[in-house]
Amino acid sequence: MIAVRDAGPPGAWIGAGLVRDAVWDRLHGRAPAPPAGDVDVLWYAPGEGAGRDATAEAALSAACPGVDWSVKNQARMHQRNGDAPYRDVADAMRHWPETATAVAVRLTAAGMVEVAAPYGLDDLFAGVVRPTARFAADRRAIFDARVAGKGWLARYPLLRIVAA
Repeated sequence: MIAVRDAGPPGAWIGAGLVRDAVWDRLHGRAPAPPAGDVDVLWYAPGEGAGRDATAEAALSAACPGVDWSVKNQARMHQRNGDAPYRDVADAMRHWPETATAVAVRLTAAGMVEVAAPYGLDDLFAGVVRPTARFAADRRAIFDARVAGKGWLARYPLLRIVAA
């Protein structure tokens, strides 16, 4: 988190898989592990283009080599997803497939951890994989494919899939 605070874009958060997997590893009695995939860095700055994301990824790679950084300005992501513009990082996470994945953390200048969790933390800490409203309905096939493709139930056998 220090690298993201110091070398990432302004106000950046670490979200999605890194946070989710760390909690699920703990729920399954596992020691902390290196990231299983990329590390999602979220920030929000209307008017900033994809070039700023690439610059931030390079700065993070220099500060913390060996990590697959994925920096995305959430002010632009609505276009890729076919949604109305997002108001901020938390609003963007409301459009993600699972409630337990829609969690992000950041380290403040004072060294405090700040958490953004638009659906709360209950599902994450209870090991519940639940689709968000949109992915429970018209995008259900995407949710089902993610659950199967990521192999969560094989990796984390204590998880429970909840329909909606």
